Amino acid sequence: MTDTTAPSPRRPGEQALTALGLSAPALDPADASPHSFPGGGRWRTEVPSVEGPEALGVVLKESSRLDVPIHRISQGSGVWMLTDAEITEMVEATAERDIELCLFTGPRGTWDIGGSTRTDSRGGGLRARGHDAVAGCVEDAVRATELGVKCLLIADEGVLWTLHRARVAGILPADTTFKVSALIGPVNPTAYAVYENLGGDSINVPSDLTLDHLTEIRRVSGAPMDMYIEAPDDLGGYVRMYEVAELIRRGAPLYLKFGLSKAPGIYPYGHHMRDVTLATAKERVRRGRLALDLLARHGADGDMAPLGSRLPGDLQRFEIPA
Repeated sequence: MTDTTAPSPRRPGEQALTALGLSAPALDPADASPHSFPGGGRWRTEVPSVEGPEALGVVLKESSRLDVPIHRISQGSGVWMLTDAEITEMVEATAERDIELCLFTGPRGTWDIGGSTRTDSRGGGLRARGHDAVAGCVEDAVRATELGVKCLLIADEGVLWTLHRARVAGILPADTTFKVSALIGPVNPTAYAVYENLGGDSINVPSDLTLDHLTEIRRVSGAPMDMYIEAPDDLGGYVRMYEVAELIRRGAPLYLKFGLSKAPGIYPYGHHMRDVTLATAKERVRRGRLALDLLARHGADGDMAPLGSRLPGDLQRFEIPA
């Protein structure tokens, strides 16, 4: 738990606006999240859309150059789009830096038979259609964990529950963590709690949730939250850098995801997308530096979780039937 009565950091423009008689209302201490990561800290960092070993190398080099601390690196195309050798190379490179690697599982609606996602109603979204699609996700999970991957990215409730059951049964390692994708992220506290109970260890919420929405979620769940500080265009393109300190105060424990707007989609990645993938990987790290600089200027850069930390702590789960 965190002392939510501690003095708040400086808010953007606060001194100048106060001098002009335009100060903002005082923050309500009751809005602050009472939760933190196990082992300490209220925020971690993530660089998403790192689609292979070459992009990973760019991210690691740029993070060293710009001094951007990274807790997690995630990939969006899927385990099935990487060879065993590529996965092993990524596992070894991230392990060397004590960074968590998270790979996406299996086929999903926009790439297989889910043509309804292109209708006005958006159909069933990114979910895995039918037994075979779920089986593909399970195959990816088993293969990835056997190669040393410890975090899996999931975009279907049934896949999440199935993989959680596999984790409990010992089919997957007990320390495997499951990250719920922004593509199906919950938008209310009840849905957020359902994803936690289904086995989610960190849950990506859409970047257009209000600050009050985050407070509502934190009143029912302490499961780690992921949020794009800058969202890709296909997720809205929102840029919320000036709100980072308040997002942490309301949403902790929170992964700050350094996404990138005004950039072409790169999933599923192949070498035909190499130039744009490497360029955008580098720029995501720079965006992270900008967000961290803002936190520092406002005196809100403290309470980062220790580098190398990855586990979510004790979470609520549905009972698994016998």
